[in-house]
Amino acid sequence: QLQLVESGGGLAQPGGSLRLSCEVTGFSLNNKVFGWFRQAPGKEREGVSYIKSNDGSTDYADAVKGRFTISKDNTKNMVFLQMNDLKSEDTGTYYCALDRIPYNPTPFEAQGYEFWGQGTQVTVSS
Repeated sequence: QLQLVESGGGLAQPGGSLRLSCEVTGFSLNNKVFGWFRQAPGKEREGVSYIKSNDGSTDYADAVKGRFTISKDNTKNMVFLQMNDLKSEDTGTYYCALDRIPYNPTPFEAQGYEFWGQGTQVTVSS
């Protein structure tokens, strides 16, 4: 049975760093789209970053470009989100998501991703 489990969230100061990880059980990361999303209270879930495992292509939301990096380790079946220069606006619950369709035409939209983790809380505050 496919399962995604996030970890690595916590409290960080502005300008600090955190690395989130997501362990995938039940499927390999090959020929799939993996995305990171986040949601703050009262706001809609928004796409942060994605990686298309078939060709390794990635993209980032404008708010995190230059600060966040998505990566994967196929041997460990894990996907990571390195978050640097954190801002208070980065606060929220972060989710990993997986789509078995190799080419997702709208990878920044939550609708369409088939599997989700339980989320990990990230709080950026002084």
